[in-house]
Amino acid sequence: MIQTVLFDLDGTIVDTNELIVQSFLHSLEGQTPEPMTREVIIPNMGRPLVEQMQMFTGREEVEELIAKYRTFNLSKHDELVQEFPHVREVMGKLHANGVKIGIVTSKIRQTTLMGLKLCGLDSFVSTIVTVEDVKEPKPSPEGILAAMKTLAASPETTMMVGDSHYDIEAAKNAGVTAVGVSWSWKGRTYLEKYAPDYLIDDMNELLPIADLAAEVKAD
Repeated sequence: MIQTVLFDLDGTIVDTNELIVQSFLHSLEGQTPEPMTREVIIPNMGRPLVEQMQMFTGREEVEELIAKYRTFNLSKHDELVQEFPHVREVMGKLHANGVKIGIVTSKIRQTTLMGLKLCGLDSFVSTIVTVEDVKEPKPSPEGILAAMKTLAASPETTMMVGDSHYDIEAAKNAGVTAVGVSWSWKGRTYLEKYAPDYLIDDMNELLPIADLAAEVKAD
């Protein structure tokens, strides 16, 4: 049986997609060689903010743009953020059954805590690893390994659930079960290319595959 489930935050359990896109469009207006579009932003969601800003602008120094992004992001956070369907129920059932729950995200801690609290998920979470807590963000396994260490978890009984290939690759690099969510804005076909162990269409599907995943890892 799976004893530990680690979740990515944005696009996985908390729907911050529209907030992220609007924050980029606002902060990058007039700052890029070509006008910024949703179509450019969406494929790169899941990477650390500083990397995205540097890539979009072609600049090394992006602190001012990051500050503008975060000011807008914070001001619009509660208006545009909500949990995905069935997330609260599933996390509640996992927690009630003694499964340890952690968050491994490329966000900063402040907005991670805001999202979890707003959506009523914070009480289920035993550890949080943010981009501020690691030297190498996903797809490095560092964040997953740090969360597992805190929770005294083993790879054979741990799942990582995420909406991007960074999550899937990080899970594989850490030796844990990789679960992709098809409600990613990047789409099911995109995630299938990275061969997650499981690809779910509804968070409820996580409950029955937990037992199966443990059996597969043990074989």
